[in-house]
Amino acid sequence: MPPALDDLRRTPNALSRHYTAFRVSERLLFTGHSHQAWPDVGLAGQQQAWVDASRFVDGKWDAVQEKVDRVAAGYRTLLGDADGSVTLDANTHALVVRFLSALDLAARPRIVTTDGEFHSIRRQLDRLAEEGVELVKVPADPVETLAERAAQAVDDRTAAVMMSSVLFGSALIVPGLDVVAERCVAFGAEFLVDAYHALGVVPFSMDGIESAFVVGGGYKYLQLGEGNCALRVPAGCGLRPVITGWFAEFGELAQTKTPGEVRYGTGPVRFAGSTFDPTSAYRAAAVMEFFDGEGLTDVFLRQVSQHQVGLLASSFRSLDLDPAVVSLTHDVGTEARGGFLALRAPDAQGLFERLLERGVRTDYRGTTLRFGPAPYHADRQITDAMVALGEAVRDG
Repeated sequence: MPPALDDLRRTPNALSRHYTAFRVSERLLFTGHSHQAWPDVGLAGQQQAWVDASRFVDGKWDAVQEKVDRVAAGYRTLLGDADGSVTLDANTHALVVRFLSALDLAARPRIVTTDGEFHSIRRQLDRLAEEGVELVKVPADPVETLAERAAQAVDDRTAAVMMSSVLFGSALIVPGLDVVAERCVAFGAEFLVDAYHALGVVPFSMDGIESAFVVGGGYKYLQLGEGNCALRVPAGCGLRPVITGWFAEFGELAQTKTPGEVRYGTGPVRFAGSTFDPTSAYRAAAVMEFFDGEGLTDVFLRQVSQHQVGLLASSFRSLDLDPAVVSLTHDVGTEARGGFLALRAPDAQGLFERLLERGVRTDYRGTTLRFGPAPYHADRQITDAMVALGEAVRDG
């Protein structure tokens, strides 16, 4: 059973006792959209990785596989895709690069994306554009019509559409991804969804987008730390990544008609890499077990997040600050917003620094200042952070 919502709102928060190493009840850590605190069980997981290595040496990989399977199962649950294929790697960029390398860009030299994508996609696509790939960037605003406009950009020269389900800069939820998926199927294009800012804070569903690839990771809302990212591969995928690791030969190998052809395993290993540091999988498995034990499902965490982000927004409005100094990037309800509050501020860096001086850790991207709460925050911490913002603006 999850803790009562009222117990999470009180000081101290009912979950905070599980995060003693990060001292979450003593610190105003509002980077929950970027790096949440890790529960104490994560340390025990890391230590177990060392214990198993010292005990089993090179025979440790059977124990490692159990952790990898647990993490993959956790991602399938979060994606609402219990039987789906999930490939794990240290970061989404490694997975995105393998996806891109599997596309036939010679025959289909066009990729559709948005101008609101995170850098793991944005930078790589910009570099490919320098090499002659036709890159179409659909404006992210207005988000209400983003999916429809992206779908209309797909034609028979399009290799793939790559876009987010929740925008990293504004936290706005992108509706209508099924429209993009349908258009991609109609034109034979691939569809990749970046769900990083959804997993663990906005329930995700594969309904209507079963044909899509999905990437996400645990560095943010899932509290898994670095090294825990995932690629959901659609059923029956026969793509052959050019960038491929030797782990992709594991498991049942696909039949080949060409002697000497490089072969690929079926399912998740098709997009696999190579030898990895298993410590992150141990930590992630321990944290996922903790979430299960505490009843921290994505549905429950969404309720917590909506309350917290809503409280941040209402507290910000009550400050009545000069909008020329700081304002909401988008004045929308919590149903349209993901796991953080984005504020537009010409001097976002200055506000970030003055907040840090007051013990409030946030982050900023250009002229956007971001406040990311987490389920271990008490309401008092949220309102205290907004009071500090008011002081930072006045002292600027």
